Amino acid sequence: MNQKPFNLTSEFFLQMDQTDPLRHFRDQFYFPKTKLGKEVLYFVGNSLGLQPKKASLYVEEELLDWRSLAVDGHHSAKHPWFPYHEFLTAQTARLVGAQPMEVVVMNTLTVNLHLMLTSFYRPTKKKFKIVIEAGAFPSDQYAVASHAKLHGLNPSETIIEWRPRLGEQLLRMEDLEEMVQTEGESIALILIGNVNYKTGQAFPLKEIATLAHTKNIIFGADLAHGAGNLALSLHEDKVDFAVWCSYKFLNAGPGALGGCFVHDKYAEDFSRPRLEGWWGHDKEKRFLMEPKFSPMKGAEGWQLSNPPILPMATLRASMELFDEAGMGPLRKKSELLTGYLEFLLKQIRLEEFKIITSSKPNERGCSLSLDFGNQGKMVVERLAEEGIKCDYREPGIIRIAPVPLYNSFQDVFELCEALKRHV
Repeated sequence: MNQKPFNLTSEFFLQMDQTDPLRHFRDQFYFPKTKLGKEVLYFVGNSLGLQPKKASLYVEEELLDWRSLAVDGHHSAKHPWFPYHEFLTAQTARLVGAQPMEVVVMNTLTVNLHLMLTSFYRPTKKKFKIVIEAGAFPSDQYAVASHAKLHGLNPSETIIEWRPRLGEQLLRMEDLEEMVQTEGESIALILIGNVNYKTGQAFPLKEIATLAHTKNIIFGADLAHGAGNLALSLHEDKVDFAVWCSYKFLNAGPGALGGCFVHDKYAEDFSRPRLEGWWGHDKEKRFLMEPKFSPMKGAEGWQLSNPPILPMATLRASMELFDEAGMGPLRKKSELLTGYLEFLLKQIRLEEFKIITSSKPNERGCSLSLDFGNQGKMVVERLAEEGIKCDYREPGIIRIAPVPLYNSFQDVFELCEALKRHV
């Protein structure tokens, strides 16, 4: 797919879709239908991804093995249940730019965040503060505040917010740099959402990790809006730990399992405290039922319980598609799709709304956030009446996410034509 100057003609989006090497992936997903039987224009993959068509097949395989094999399915199922999480390891590592030992699929995002904070937030009398971006997803805010309290600290004195400047909505790296330079000796942890859920701003993980490590600060990332959206290189970027969910861009279904990354420099660092569970115990000795915990090397050592097979089956269905497509080509298409969306939006009367998200491709994922003020909710409802699904967040923010796995250039064009009728 070659980059051509965007234009307003239907010939443009038709040609872009016809020459899209990833266009066949759209057929691998189910789209909701309107009352008239037409496919919904779906732009909320940043909230809940569509269902891969193979998801039900993979779940049914496990149900059949459970039905026919019962307990023997742990060893004799088509995909044996004991090592089931390992079927996702290599794909997950490729997805986030990690070594296989550094990743594991388990739990949900906030559970994994609590596990990581237990091990990596080790405050001292001098070094105890936590930096988090202002407007971070509330669950991240609750998590860091709760860990401050667990250590007997006052969250208001412990948590520092990286805030936008007066009159701005996006964060500036130079402000974080100044904060680290002036307060770095007292900062123990920086936790940043890879892509901010509301503004759509993407942050440079390598740059932040390098900055943090100059002051011996642990850097953790919430990849809820980054995994499956951006091309990541967690190992090379030297991120200390990261967590993510898989129900958004990773299309594993509502409440799906999350993932966890722990840099391999901690693979055999067993001195850090952790919350221990049976499945994190050395798998070669797991069934000796030893009373003393002996953690596995790498991220698997933070596992608590045996893998939930049915949720992992739905994730397998999606991860196979990501592995086939590759994050490089997906990201290339994503930049074109989002650029096309931005181009079309700028043809609409701009006094009616403001695009919050950065216009620079390296500072955003596939999602654009639009500030409609007090008209936002009404616009989203009117679009929904036409069979166009976008996401609304208070106050007045509409989030639009053209997902490269299943959205087309024609989808984007039709969305913007509908917006013209409502602003």
